[in-house]
Amino acid sequence: MKYLLVDGFNLAYRCYFAIPDLTRKDGFPTGALHGWVKSLWKLADQERPEATVVFFDLGGSQDRLALHPEYKAQREEMPEPLAKQVPHIKALTGAMGLKAVELEGVESDDLLASEAVALSAAGHEVLIVSSDKDFAQIVGERITIMIPPPSSNPKLGWRRMNAAGVAEKFGVSPAQIADYLALVGDTSDNIPGVGGVGPKTASRWLAQYGSLEQILARACEIEPERLREAVATGAERLRLNLKLTTLNTALPVVPISKPSPNLGELSRILEEMEMKGALAEARERYSGQGELF
Repeated sequence: MKYLLVDGFNLAYRCYFAIPDLTRKDGFPTGALHGWVKSLWKLADQERPEATVVFFDLGGSQDRLALHPEYKAQREEMPEPLAKQVPHIKALTGAMGLKAVELEGVESDDLLASEAVALSAAGHEVLIVSSDKDFAQIVGERITIMIPPPSSNPKLGWRRMNAAGVAEKFGVSPAQIADYLALVGDTSDNIPGVGGVGPKTASRWLAQYGSLEQILARACEIEPERLREAVATGAERLRLNLKLTTLNTALPVVPISKPSPNLGELSRILEEMEMKGALAEARERYSGQGELF
């Protein structure tokens, strides 16, 4: 069976920035809500999954913050217009018949990754809806990333990135992604890499030595020579980076269920948000699915 696992806030941000100025008559922002329902309907029509599960963050990753208190500390607050829409995004998700998962103190990336790996191990196909590069480390035979279309060319549509696509994009295999991010750093998560080490150098080292640990073991040999001291003296920092960039795939997973859409609640939300086009589509999509009220 095929399952769609959605990185909730990753998609919500994308929907918000696509049409940030769309509002109700009274000025309440609705752009993210419009993008949310359209995106999930588009993916459902394209992929026909057995079920869709959406993962949201409730708070910071306590494990990573314990290791690195500055983890994600530089991130700006969520834009207020998007923050106002989040409760409605979550309400829409449930009303559309999609399961939502969130857990205080546990990063949603780890929850999603654990679910993906467990489903894959059980023989299912998993599609991860996210543009977050961290998920590239769990791509495999049964796990694929759904890449959103670029804003400059929306006609490309949602595309799949498999292991070959990861290698083409990053220059390393999925199994080396966490090592790669530890070396180059990840500004979005406030993880500093090695000064002077960019994507090409990191991928070349990993192709030659295989892993971060092997690079550290042979720091006296790496090229260019000018980076040897920085790598050797930064070994402790790099090992910490690797702990931060590696997804935790051993968390307990949630039972996959497929709630029934609630057309009554969905209609109420869409009417309240003055989303007339989405309301008409919702009634067309769900009115024949039995008792939904």
